Amino acid sequence: MRVLGAEIKGGEAVFCLLAMEDGLFEVLSLRQLSMPMPKGESTEALRKFHFAFGKLTEDYHVDHIAIIERPTKGKFAGSGDTFKMEAAMQLVQAGATVMHPTEIKEWIKRNPVQAGFDELGLKKFQKQAFDVAYAYCQSQLYGEE
Repeated sequence: MRVLGAEIKGGEAVFCLLAMEDGLFEVLSLRQLSMPMPKGESTEALRKFHFAFGKLTEDYHVDHIAIIERPTKGKFAGSGDTFKMEAAMQLVQAGATVMHPTEIKEWIKRNPVQAGFDELGLKKFQKQAFDVAYAYCQSQLYGEE
């Protein structure tokens, strides 16, 4: 199973691709570690983002997309544009799941990563995207308890 973890922040989506097989995971390289939010509020800009993201998932044979849920209220609330971006990501052919940060932390606490983050070969800004992809893989492997 190939899972693309995505964190939407600061006007872009940050990605991490994991392959999970027989309980072991592998971090796969991507040609594009992040994708900027479409400029402007036109339908065409959103369609271009949707197409580019869909092409990325198709090229890497992504089975599922795991996205970190953003708050809708409060100091750290996501903007309307980021929610449009999330919707475009959810509409690609691969299925998508939005995971709450608390749920992600619970799965990682139950099944900690056995390698240090530095050993995974990821950039620091990909940590949250890795965490959501890893947590989703764990939830599929061990099921809801």
